[in-house]
Amino acid sequence: MFDAFGNKVRIKSTPETENKGLAGKEGEVFGQTTPSMMDVEVIGSLTEDIAINVHFEDLNESFWFAEDLIENLDNGQGTEITIDGVGKKWTKGENGEWIEENVKQDSKWWQFWK
Repeated sequence: MFDAFGNKVRIKSTPETENKGLAGKEGEVFGQTTPSMMDVEVIGSLTEDIAINVHFEDLNESFWFAEDLIENLDNGQGTEITIDGVGKKWTKGENGEWIEENVKQDSKWWQFWK
């Protein structure tokens, strides 16, 4: 449900999230995993074999959460993804779709020595 990369979310208040100082914090979904297949520490009790990774910019750190601890705020419209060496950019649209755009400037490969 909250596995859409780039969604803005808030962490619900529970004794565990409060103890870790994460209750009420807002972050961005960076991914999901299957905890039974990966060695990750998950905050909360899993009801399904899915954990959601949330990144907190102010902490410069990410944590894995049980899905029921995450409150969706928005779909992350305007979030941009770029990959070094790839002349494209992806921007998240208003419906959660990714819009691909070419950003690489044409280079004159024959002038590589300049």
